[in-house]
Amino acid sequence: MQNSRPTLARRLLLWCSALCLLVLLPGCNDVVLNNLTPSSLTENPSRIYTITLRVDQKRKRIVPGSVQPYLIIDGERHLMQPSRVGAEFYEFDYAMAPGRSEIAYYFLVNYEVRSNDRNVPGEAYTELARATVTGRYVYSLEANRGPVGARISVIGRGFSPQDSVTFDGQPVRSHYESISSLSFFVPALEIGRDYQVALVGARGATPLGSFRIDGSKLLVTPSALSLRSGSVQSLTFTLPQPAPLGGLLLDVTTDIPSSVIMDEVIVPAGQSSVTINVQGGSPGTGSLFLRGYDSGELTIPVRVTR
Repeated sequence: MQNSRPTLARRLLLWCSALCLLVLLPGCNDVVLNNLTPSSLTENPSRIYTITLRVDQKRKRIVPGSVQPYLIIDGERHLMQPSRVGAEFYEFDYAMAPGRSEIAYYFLVNYEVRSNDRNVPGEAYTELARATVTGRYVYSLEANRGPVGARISVIGRGFSPQDSVTFDGQPVRSHYESISSLSFFVPALEIGRDYQVALVGARGATPLGSFRIDGSKLLVTPSALSLRSGSVQSLTFTLPQPAPLGGLLLDVTTDIPSSVIMDEVIVPAGQSSVTINVQGGSPGTGSLFLRGYDSGELTIPVRVTR
């Protein structure tokens, strides 16, 4: 027996019937789900993070009040609450377990549509999304220029003792104080130019911007030292203006380390001079050096005899 092909009228009837069935059935075209949660969540002491969803209702036949959004995390369903931002926004405050720093989640929305004088349930859901808690956020440098030795703070939080600051990739002297306090001393590099500054630690490198090293004047009294082994002589460093907040580190180096015994030189904040004692060690002849002053480097001749 040979089957005859459907007539054009029959095919149109079948097509119209299928179209009507699709119209009657609820589907993803009824609502559009927009995840408004950032992929990076800033760490907070409460470890509670707000997950936000926007539900746009595209058809008027959705039954008012029937929309119920859920946040699905680890297989658990959490009913989201309407947000004060607007009628289409929903939120859920998720408490992150201690030691956890990442979540994978998706949204499931149940609703009802009015069809043929009855309510028909509908459902829509999103793809899997991820969010990571970041313990560090850095805003900027306290200042973007300063003289050699100036102490500059990094504004931010989430610091650790392993963090350090670099100038053009080269580590500089850094000082960790707390999770919200870290600073560095402007290194004795070439003055009058800009350097790219970054915060480097176990989590990688975070750019902080550029920093210009300015030149400065410095008076040293006496201008040369003549010592005997074991003897002590005072050395005074004088600035043309008071040292900035945090003090000013004078990074003094020498080519005869066994002949010169001296403490670290820091001009206290608000003061314009500091005096230290220099003790003679092994006999030798050389110099003390300070880069970043006058023409670029200040030299203080030193002679130590028996």
